[in-house]
Amino acid sequence: MDVTVGQVLLWAALPYASFAAFVIGLVWRYRYDKFGWTTRSSELYERKLLRLGSPMFHFGLLFIVLGHVAGLVIPKSWTEAVGVSEDLYHLGATVIGSLAGLVALAGLVILIYRRRTTGAVFKATTRNDKLMYVVLTAVILAGIWATVRHQIFGGGHGYDYRETIAPWFRSLWYLNPQVELMADVPVAFAIHVVIASLLFALWPFTRLVHAFSAPVTYPLRPYVVYRSRDQRQGSQAPRRGWERTP
Repeated sequence: MDVTVGQVLLWAALPYASFAAFVIGLVWRYRYDKFGWTTRSSELYERKLLRLGSPMFHFGLLFIVLGHVAGLVIPKSWTEAVGVSEDLYHLGATVIGSLAGLVALAGLVILIYRRRTTGAVFKATTRNDKLMYVVLTAVILAGIWATVRHQIFGGGHGYDYRETIAPWFRSLWYLNPQVELMADVPVAFAIHVVIASLLFALWPFTRLVHAFSAPVTYPLRPYVVYRSRDQRQGSQAPRRGWERTP
């Protein structure tokens, strides 16, 4: 099948450019902005909405990521080999994916509302963060739209993206992008993929960078010694700081 220049730009050039921006951006951010590698926590300013929206968003997003890994990285033949039929996979992916998407979206809406209505939190929001919220909301909405339009109301098993989008995604890692597989992908899925590519390009320059933070050196930290100032503790009488100890 012949491919157009537009298809090459969307399904080959854009993913690689996004990945390059993602990797180079993370390296640059870590090297030149280590102190900015943080979520810039605003819990001190407002806690009620944060405690509600943050777990919803993060747990919903976790299941979304796991679902995408299962659908894009694991070949269809592997799941069939272990006895997971197409009906069972479609049911699980649609139900769990829909619930996870709705929970993540609800949590994100709460967090955006909190950030906009809490003065101190809004003042700490950068332009990149505002753009990130727009793109992040768009990619979740596009994913929900694609699921509802083609998986729930599409009839039958819905759209089998494991025959097109998944092998195309894996072909990118083989450095042999099969652009032709994306030629007939439904518009909803295509928009979802494009926005996701833009999100990854933007990722290193926003607070999303904290997703790659891990306290790996925490177990190796030196002990912190706390000394009591309660004079009633201990068997010896309190001494002045300049007196010699035996």
